[in-house]
Amino acid sequence: MTQPHLNGQPTLFLAGDMGARHETELRDQLTTDWRILTWNDGDDPAQFAEKVVEADAIIAGNIRCDWPKAPNLKMYQVPFTGVEWLRPEKVPKGCLVCNTYEHEITMAEYVIAGLLEWEIGMRASDLKFREKGWNRLLPGTGVSHGELYGKTVGIVGYGHIGWEVAARAKAFGMRVTAVSRTARETPAPLDWFGTLDELDRLLGESDYVVLTLPLAPETRAMFDTERLGKMKPTGVIINVGRGMVIHEESLYQALVDRRIGGAIIDVWYGYPTVGDLDRVPWNFPFDQLDNIIMTPHNSATSDAMRDRRLSFVARNVDHLARGEALENVCFEGEG
Repeated sequence: MTQPHLNGQPTLFLAGDMGARHETELRDQLTTDWRILTWNDGDDPAQFAEKVVEADAIIAGNIRCDWPKAPNLKMYQVPFTGVEWLRPEKVPKGCLVCNTYEHEITMAEYVIAGLLEWEIGMRASDLKFREKGWNRLLPGTGVSHGELYGKTVGIVGYGHIGWEVAARAKAFGMRVTAVSRTARETPAPLDWFGTLDELDRLLGESDYVVLTLPLAPETRAMFDTERLGKMKPTGVIINVGRGMVIHEESLYQALVDRRIGGAIIDVWYGYPTVGDLDRVPWNFPFDQLDNIIMTPHNSATSDAMRDRRLSFVARNVDHLARGEALENVCFEGEG
């Protein structure tokens, strides 16, 4: 992989809503001198074509319009994590595609919040208390709730998010296990670590199964009826990776039939687009079930996370301007 070099004042292209809307913040954080161009979703695609040809670097998500040849492009900085929609042959030859993390803290806190809510049931307790008060019960004689202490959480995909989840779960006195594609010695704070070949063992031992997997051919529908059947009947699956990692109908039927204890789902099977803002997130009536907690793909969303991401993006663009090694390189373009 060749480290790109720039000559003269380079051009940075902020394209689409994922790039152009952050122009002011990025200008404030860059410490190197760039000529900056912008193009918003909904603008004339011909203007995108004109500007991308001039760019040395682009900050953008998935730009759904025809790309001309862009021989000057040396860096495609995606301001979020997933790049499964982008392939090397679609990127100019020699251009380095980089992604952005900085979401793992927020997502780990979301996971722990979900586990605590599942065990304690604070929402339901609040509603019942508002409606019935003490309900003629002396304090300490009502319905008990669970606790995380002593429970086992199994993490499938042990990267940035997985480590942050493990550290927090361990602080609650949980037994923490994980599997990943790469074999290695069990790292702290895990109690046990294995490869994906040992996934069934993890499922059978876990009270909670946390999925942080990206979407790839080998992970699509990885959790089907058979795989979900390896879980404890009381086990709860939490998905903060990609929706399609769990086969949708299999998940729905497992919940309807009570073959697993429940689910906490933040990633879905249908997403809104500019042309269809009313897209329903699911194809089965998950919203009618009482053993699932559903959120709108916001486990990573916080102002602090956005600030961390913009700081990283600006730092990586500065690296390019200075001829320094880029961070978070996913692959090199072959187009």
